[in-house]
Amino acid sequence: MSNVIQTERLHLRLMDPDRDAADMLALLNEPGFIRNIADRKVRTVEQARDYTAERVLGSYTLNGFGMYAIIRRDDGAWLGNAGLVRRAELPGPDIGYALRAEYEGQGYALEAARGVQHYARDVLGYPELYGIVAPHNERSAALLRKLGMEARGTLHLPPPVDEQVLVFATPGAPVVPASP
Repeated sequence: MSNVIQTERLHLRLMDPDRDAADMLALLNEPGFIRNIADRKVRTVEQARDYTAERVLGSYTLNGFGMYAIIRRDDGAWLGNAGLVRRAELPGPDIGYALRAEYEGQGYALEAARGVQHYARDVLGYPELYGIVAPHNERSAALLRKLGMEARGTLHLPPPVDEQVLVFATPGAPVVPASP
């Protein structure tokens, strides 16, 4: 079934543009996603299918990793996504995660992120990871700290995001050059 990561309560599986389009549309339009990550301007199922095919599957092909669908094991519910992102501005992969609002506050984001962290280190051979968060997103900053990451300053992400973000990294990861 294309599971990549398995945790106590979750499967993280490869995304499928057709199968996951409606769920991705809902996630990308969550107020918290728009406020804390970005407005991807995806408003239809077709746009969500194209976004998933281009951005997610493209990352699998180009980088050998990407974002994975978070599926709850006991009932198959699609909770959100988590995985790794390659950004030109960072010397290593960036761990990312996003949940539908109805699943927040139940430990799923931390469990998924820990699964991704172990997968990155033990399977892909990336012991050093980064995480970025909007300066106002203390919940995500706290989650990165629980993963053992340390604050490393700020970074300006180029358009379309065009935002200053906080950078976290695992101990020993190369320092990110300061942004203006």
